[in-house]
Amino acid sequence: MAQSPTIYDVAQAAGVAPSTVSRAFARPGRVNSQTAEHIRKVATKLGYRANRPARALSTHRTAMIALVISDITNPFYFEIIRGAQDAATTAGYTMLLANTQESDRLEWEALERAMSVVDGIVLASSRMSDSAIRMTAKQKPVIVLNRAVADVPSVVTDNPRGVRRAAEHLGELMHESITYVAGPEASWADGMRWRSLLDASTELHLKVHRIGPFPPTVEGGVRAAEELRAHPTSAVIAYNDLLGIGLMRGLAAMGARVPNDVSVIGFDNIFATDLVTPGLTTVASPLRAEGTTAVRNLLAIIGGARSSGQPVVLPTRLVVRGSTAQRSRERTSPAWGTTKACGSASKAATSTEEGSR
Repeated sequence: MAQSPTIYDVAQAAGVAPSTVSRAFARPGRVNSQTAEHIRKVATKLGYRANRPARALSTHRTAMIALVISDITNPFYFEIIRGAQDAATTAGYTMLLANTQESDRLEWEALERAMSVVDGIVLASSRMSDSAIRMTAKQKPVIVLNRAVADVPSVVTDNPRGVRRAAEHLGELMHESITYVAGPEASWADGMRWRSLLDASTELHLKVHRIGPFPPTVEGGVRAAEELRAHPTSAVIAYNDLLGIGLMRGLAAMGARVPNDVSVIGFDNIFATDLVTPGLTTVASPLRAEGTTAVRNLLAIIGGARSSGQPVVLPTRLVVRGSTAQRSRERTSPAWGTTKACGSASKAATSTEEGSR
């Protein structure tokens, strides 16, 4: 029976040293990307397969990482997963995906199972406490996504700037009072967005109040509409797009018109925001870039790089669609009530995109 090709056969066929072949499979970040790709093509042609268990024993690495997300059914994570997967595959790593169903207990259990078989972990929107995250980071390299934890590397979006731009947009449309529809209590981003709105409201002379928390789902948004009805405002900023879409659905069921009676802004710019009617104005996050950046930074740390200790902050931008409009002089929907208001007649917003300033 013919012998299986070895790294020496691959090295000879590729015109490189055996040590370069070994690094291309064991530590791809240490090899020029073009050289690594050439070696992989030669190895495939020869039928060479790396012995991963043996390599793991000799290098103490498995070429596997874990991505832990709080809800796999939330479209927010779709592009994050794609970006993370692309970065992992390019570097020659396999990515494990763990869904924790918005539960800190399930998140911890998933980490306990994965800890021994992965080289590093990306925690996306973790619901665990800061102390639990730090404990995990002492055992394996960790990158936290959408949350800043002291002494743990992280990748976040510019929430303060995104909230500020949303508040400015509503102020420009003559809205004076804004309701913030809160998401999960354990969400770092939720707390950051509410605090940022409070800061922006002081500078922009806006009145704000908060309702919730609500589950970050369409159903949660429908429930929020009931609470908003008790203390209505002409404008709403929701924790995420799913809450915003659910809120619009709940308002419509009550007879309120969006944006004539209520302007609504979401967060994240998931794919459904331009499929609903009216399209949802939202603060867009670079979701795929979040996943890619998190994995690249994690692999750099696995390879020996030192973290600066400061979060990597990615930009946000406001995407204006039909769910926001100038505040009307009167709201006349019978089920929603009639309230006098200042400003020009209702005018539907056209679909535009505004870059970060």
